Amino acid sequence: MAGWLGALKKTRSIIGKVFSAKTNIEEMEVEEIEEILLRSDVPARLTMEIVDELEYPTRKASRRERLTAMLLKELGEAKTFVWQAEPKPHVIMLLGVNGSGKTTTAAKLAKRAQGQGLKPMLCGSDTFRAAGSSQLKLWSEKVGCDFVGGEMGHDAAGVAFNAVDSALEKNCDVVLVDTAGRMHTKTPLMDELPKMCRSMNKRLEGSPHDVWMVLDASLGQNAIIQAKQFNEVVPLTGIVVTKLDGSSKAGFLFSVRTELNVPILFTGLGEGEGDLVPFDAVAFVDALFGDTGDPESE
Repeated sequence: MAGWLGALKKTRSIIGKVFSAKTNIEEMEVEEIEEILLRSDVPARLTMEIVDELEYPTRKASRRERLTAMLLKELGEAKTFVWQAEPKPHVIMLLGVNGSGKTTTAAKLAKRAQGQGLKPMLCGSDTFRAAGSSQLKLWSEKVGCDFVGGEMGHDAAGVAFNAVDSALEKNCDVVLVDTAGRMHTKTPLMDELPKMCRSMNKRLEGSPHDVWMVLDASLGQNAIIQAKQFNEVVPLTGIVVTKLDGSSKAGFLFSVRTELNVPILFTGLGEGEGDLVPFDAVAFVDALFGDTGDPESE
């Protein structure tokens, strides 16, 4: 299973110079510090605050302690996700652009639910592409859970309705609705999302109970721009970050709370089935420093 330290290796290779206790900050130009932080997609406002804190410490503590407190505050209070017991099933719709990792994420979430003694169902509502839901069907067979999908050209809202209907009949605890990848600039495809929500709500009032956006970490701040557009069409309740291990732009996670006001719930640290883990703000920040702490005091 992948860990936080390994997953943030690429980002740390850029940002580590600023955070490392071995670096003499006084010997660095302000512009150099700013460039390093911005290259890893730390938001500009936070970059300025970090620079100010390094130049004019607000309290007597180590650099590590001061920056850790600042970064954890930026990430906000952690929210531990718990599968909803009632009403049953708990319906979660996954959104995202092409290639963000929605389908794999849906399968890994189903596996997690199964590991907690729940009965999940996967719904492949990607009817935009030929064989759009075939990959998820293969995943359902691998996981060993129920599946409802639709053929190309079918009504995606109808497929989602059928999945909720089937889940009620089969007494499933969780329904994970994998939607077609769509760019936030494509109005017809974006308009399909509220229609899907209305369709599911007709079969089970209140569903979908959660709408999660799957963000590709390699896109950095561009992922936030996409999520803001999706959030205007269908209000998001959570964020899943994928491909963190392949990104040098993990600093964008500090924009999620301020820009979207929704929690980061899960993070993909690798490609293995067990590498989708609950987001841990402390572990994330620790991994940016690259160690388990340092005693230096400035």
